[in-house]
Amino acid sequence: MSLKRKAPDFILFIAVMMLLSIGIVMVFSSSSYYAMFPPFNNPFHFLVGQLINALIGVPVMIFMMKYDYWKLKRWSVALLLLAFLLLAMVLTPLGSSRLGAQRWINLGFTSFQPSELAKLCIIIFVATSLSIKKHKILNFREGVLPYLMLMAISAGLILAEPDLGTAITLVGTIFIMLFCAGVKISTLSTVAILGVGSVMAAIFAEDYRRDRFFAFLNPEGDPAGAGWHILNSLMSIGSGGLLGTGLGQGRHSKFLYLPERQTDFIFAVIGEELGFIGGCLVILLFILFVWRGFKVAITSPDPFASLLASGIVSGIALQAIINIGVVTSSLPITGITLPFVSYGGTSLVFTLMGVGVLLNISRYATPK
Repeated sequence: MSLKRKAPDFILFIAVMMLLSIGIVMVFSSSSYYAMFPPFNNPFHFLVGQLINALIGVPVMIFMMKYDYWKLKRWSVALLLLAFLLLAMVLTPLGSSRLGAQRWINLGFTSFQPSELAKLCIIIFVATSLSIKKHKILNFREGVLPYLMLMAISAGLILAEPDLGTAITLVGTIFIMLFCAGVKISTLSTVAILGVGSVMAAIFAEDYRRDRFFAFLNPEGDPAGAGWHILNSLMSIGSGGLLGTGLGQGRHSKFLYLPERQTDFIFAVIGEELGFIGGCLVILLFILFVWRGFKVAITSPDPFASLLASGIVSGIALQAIINIGVVTSSLPITGITLPFVSYGGTSLVFTLMGVGVLLNISRYATPK
């Protein structure tokens, strides 16, 4: 393919780098106090880890920004098989468990969360497949059913870890890509109804998910148990007021009332220490990212690029919506990180890899 390159979308790049910078600061602010105690004994433990993650992720993003995105099409089937292989490996003795979930593969010097890479691999495959099918997308058996099967297999493997939040994010991403490809609204409505029913079935299939769901409806009913996360998250956000308590001055994060403060509930720390204004800034940066990302998708030079950009933006946006929704008690609790901001190597590196592909596509987008 011969296309004229230009500079990548600068606003998109700045939004990502601002979110990444805020994340590094907030990871340190939220974790420094309790990292002083065993087993870490180092207030800079999580800060150093996140800096290393960023120093790996940013060069990966730059590399993907320069790598011709259309070459990914030839690897799409291999990437899908790799995704399934990695998701299956997690469920074998090679997988390692934390807090009752087996989502990682232990590499000795570090751990690797395959679902993060699998999401990007599956997005590339779906974008390739949908761009080839074109008119067949209106036929249910050929244009929709294969993707429903792909949703079921990938979501089933991720649910087995168990990781409901990531499964919902991946299924929602494929759903949006089908919409962007031109699938009939009536068909998508049926798929959406089946999807909601499947999520409810998954919630009530496990006792801990059912407890979390009822705690979401009434957290005060079990304040020391299932409602603990929600109540402390809301108290953290509420105590921040308009301007916040100041960096490192959050009482809930500092004195260990707020669980998973540097990962799943980091937005609650932002609300407490940076206040309403800080929380709104983060949300506005995500809105800016989504706007510029979908603009890239709309102005992309070919269907594959458009669908690929839509998938990457949708996946990151849905993850952010779910995370902030959980922290603000707008959604039931599910363990999922805030993109670019939460502590986590695998998540950050592969999210930045996806952004690199998105910036790559923006270099060929047609101005409108």
